[in-house]
Amino acid sequence: MRGMDEVHVERVLRAVEQVPPGRVVSYGDLGDLVGLRPRHVGSIMSHWGINVTWWRVTNRVGDLPEALLARARPHWEQEGIALKDSGSGCRFADHHADLDRLGEDYARAAADLDDAAG
Repeated sequence: MRGMDEVHVERVLRAVEQVPPGRVVSYGDLGDLVGLRPRHVGSIMSHWGINVTWWRVTNRVGDLPEALLARARPHWEQEGIALKDSGSGCRFADHHADLDRLGEDYARAAADLDDAAG
């Protein structure tokens, strides 16, 4: 992936790992947290996100592409994340993570990456 180094990838994946069960964030929320554009976050997630809790990351209104939505639904049901009436995603506002707390948790989880970034 051009322009994405291992540290950027690791930052995004560690940020996703800090999203608590039953909560969701947007690609933009993660981008703000790690210093990347939402599209870069999405690209990282599509290439390397399979081993983290990817279902907790949606667009800013809680939607996912249909192929991902079908795979996310069982996870959402298990975590108590409610679907929108339309079924196109989750009720983002009802399940949006506390971004201040996420930032604090991420800072602790990624502290060692500051040294790796040089």
